[in-house]
Amino acid sequence: MKKQLNLRDAIMIVMGSMIGSGIFIVSSDMMRQLGSGYWLIAVWLITTIATIAAAICYGELSSMYPKAGGQYTYLTEIFGKLTGFLYGWSLFAVIQTGTIAAVAVAFGKFAAYVIPGLSDAPPLYQNGTFMITWMQIIAIAVIILLTYINTRGVQSGKLVQLVFTSSKIIALVLLIVGGLLLIKNNFFLENLSYGWDSFQNLDGSGWKGISGGVLMGGVAAAMVGSIFSSVAWENVTFVAGEIENPKRNVVVSMVVGTSLVMLLYLLCNYVYLSALSREEIAFASNDRVAIAAAEKLLGHTGTIIMAVLVMLSTFGCVNGIVLSGARVFQSMAKDGLFLKQAIPNNKHDVPGRSLWFQGIWASLLCLSGQYGNLLDMVSFVIVIFYMVTVVGVIYQRFKHPELERPYKTFFYPLPAIIYLVIGAVFCGLLIVFKPQYTWPGFILILLGLPIYYLVLKKTGRT
Repeated sequence: MKKQLNLRDAIMIVMGSMIGSGIFIVSSDMMRQLGSGYWLIAVWLITTIATIAAAICYGELSSMYPKAGGQYTYLTEIFGKLTGFLYGWSLFAVIQTGTIAAVAVAFGKFAAYVIPGLSDAPPLYQNGTFMITWMQIIAIAVIILLTYINTRGVQSGKLVQLVFTSSKIIALVLLIVGGLLLIKNNFFLENLSYGWDSFQNLDGSGWKGISGGVLMGGVAAAMVGSIFSSVAWENVTFVAGEIENPKRNVVVSMVVGTSLVMLLYLLCNYVYLSALSREEIAFASNDRVAIAAAEKLLGHTGTIIMAVLVMLSTFGCVNGIVLSGARVFQSMAKDGLFLKQAIPNNKHDVPGRSLWFQGIWASLLCLSGQYGNLLDMVSFVIVIFYMVTVVGVIYQRFKHPELERPYKTFFYPLPAIIYLVIGAVFCGLLIVFKPQYTWPGFILILLGLPIYYLVLKKTGRT
């Protein structure tokens, strides 16, 4: 593949893929789960530490295997085809495509906020509980448009990524700076006054003090939101084969990109805690906590500005995920583990058919209306594979100490231990206290087993 992406482009992919709709909405549910500014900040800090630790670890593998496919390639090289396939299967079934669908629908929902007629319009089609709305049609249009743009070549995709990621970063910075300057009635100290006491108010019936298992379950549920808002940074590894000097630039882009995004996230939450009371954060309309904060700061004009900001953010996020994901499915096809039609590049030197396979499935998830249910367990599935990949760093150190490592994990093995401990606690809490987030994820991964052996039987590969 041609090396058409420089370090700036790689950082834009990391940041653009991470910043979607989550930061603008998830803090609302997190506050309902824990009821304290201390706990809200603590969960975001834990997520920040885990995200940067994982990125530092991934850097070592990206320098050892600087080719397209990223995490799929690492898992295949270290643990074999079955592990790589299960990751790739999960990626295509829901992680990548489900995220594309969810973020695209978020674009549609905020477009409907700007144009109320879209929200008030009756469904275009309805049969029982199944319906097709204008928001879904807008989401599909965004997916098709961005898929088409990316089939026109890496230059087209990276231009969209640069413009929209730069726009939303600037807008987030303006929100933070403007927020700090325009806040008249500061609720920050009031929101911190609850200290480490924790409360829950899931249905608006009143705050109830929680501890023990209920608290642990609340922390796990809150982390589902913060982790989902902080994933997809590894998408840059999927396009490593098209990045200049990938042994260096992929590492730098992941560490710099994740650090900058998590700093922006922490500052955004400071603005939320300063501009809004506990109740206003927890029960913002449709969880649009960013719009509630904007309304406090700038009135109705602020809500429109924020809605447009979220549209910019989600559009750029979808583009980053669309651009990178198709490279994994192309790599799988070359290994005989995906449709062989996904192998060739088109005349623009990009995997056009793989892009369309991804775009069509993501569009169907939009129509199904089930992407939301699938995404309930995306954070769990992603963390499982993050942990397996981080274990791969340690495993390779023992099994193949002789392999060249242009970059070695900073302060090894501390970042790996930090991530594995946080990931294990998170997954363990979900398994015990929030099984509805976990058993669908296990089923999804296990469904890949019969598919894998059917593929092997069909292709005659071992």
